[in-house]
Amino acid sequence: MSLYLEHVSQQFGQTPALRDITLEIKKGEFIAILGPSGCGKTTLLRAIGGFIKPTEGTIRLDETIYSDGHTMVPVEARDLGMVFQSFALWPHMTVEEHVRFPMESKRQKHLSAEEKRRAVEQAIANMGLLPYAKRLPGELSGGQRQRVALARAIVGKPSILLMDEPLSALDAELKISMRREIQDIHSQTGATIIYVTHDQSEALAMADRIIVMKNGAIEQIGTPQEIYASPRTEFVASFVSKCNMVQGKWRDHQFHVAGSTLVYEDQAIAPVFKEKGIYPVRPEQFRLSRTGQGLAATVTNRQYNGREIQYSLRCANGWFTVYTGCEAMFQPGEEVRMILKDQEGAGR
Repeated sequence: MSLYLEHVSQQFGQTPALRDITLEIKKGEFIAILGPSGCGKTTLLRAIGGFIKPTEGTIRLDETIYSDGHTMVPVEARDLGMVFQSFALWPHMTVEEHVRFPMESKRQKHLSAEEKRRAVEQAIANMGLLPYAKRLPGELSGGQRQRVALARAIVGKPSILLMDEPLSALDAELKISMRREIQDIHSQTGATIIYVTHDQSEALAMADRIIVMKNGAIEQIGTPQEIYASPRTEFVASFVSKCNMVQGKWRDHQFHVAGSTLVYEDQAIAPVFKEKGIYPVRPEQFRLSRTGQGLAATVTNRQYNGREIQYSLRCANGWFTVYTGCEAMFQPGEEVRMILKDQEGAGR
C-alpha cells in the first residue's frame, strides 16, 4: 500500500513548519527524510504518525484517509510501528513485556493468544534478544535497548515503520552495526520505512530515496546517487557532503573559472548553478598536485584518518575541502594545484 501526502502544511501559531508537502511513498520503500535541525522533518513524521493534525492537506494510505480537514485517525488505529531517538522504554518492564505491549492493541484483536505469543517470540528472536527476554532496560546495553525498540515496532507487522533519529544516541561503531540491523529488518519484513535523520551518511547508506528538506519544504527528492551526484539546489549541494562552489562564468556549455584560464565542461549541472555562476565540485573530485593545470591553492589544514586525508585549502576562488588518498601527503602552508579529475587538460 502506498502512502500519499497531498498539499500538507503545518502551522504552529504564525510559524510555518511544513509548506505544501506533496509526495508518494511506495509500498516497501526505504525513505530517508534528511535535513538540518528545524527543517520540518520530525514534524512531517509526527503528522504521518498521527501525533499532530496537519493545518491543511490530506494524508492517506491508499484509499484510507488518515488525516484531512474532517478526519483524524488516532495513532493506535494507524497501521504503523514507531522507533524513537530515546528508545522510549519503560524501566519497570522486561524485554518480553515491551515487545508484547503492541499486541494488546485493538488492531491485533483478531489474533488468538497463541498467535500473539508466537509473534512476540519471533520478534525477540529476530533481534537476537532471546537470552535477555526477562531483563529490564537498565540491565541492557545501548545497542540491546535499541533492538528492543525495533522488536516492539515490528512485532505487529505494520505496513509502515516510522523512525525518528533512532541511532543518534549510539556511538559511531554501534551505529554502523545498527544500520545493518535496520536494513535487514527492511528486507525481512518488506515494510515501508520512513527514516528521519540529520546524518547524511545514514541517508546515503540505507535509503532507496532521500527527501532533503529546508525551512519546511522539500528541496529535492531522489535516489542517494541522484542527491549526491546531481544536486538540484545550492543547499542540497552544500548540505550533502559539502560541495565546493567554484566561482566563474557560464558560456554556452562551458564554465570559465574565475581568475584562471581553466574551462570546465558541463556535466549535467543544474540550472540554478548556471544562473549564479557556480560549478559544484565534490571534495573527492579534485586531486592535488605540486604541478599541472589546476587552481592554485595553499594548504591550510590536513586531517589524516587512515583511509583518506582531508585537506582545507585557500585560493583566490575561495575556501575548499579536498579528500585524497594517502599515497601523497601535502604540508600546511604548501602551494599546490587543485585539478578536476574528469577534466584534466581542459582549458589552458
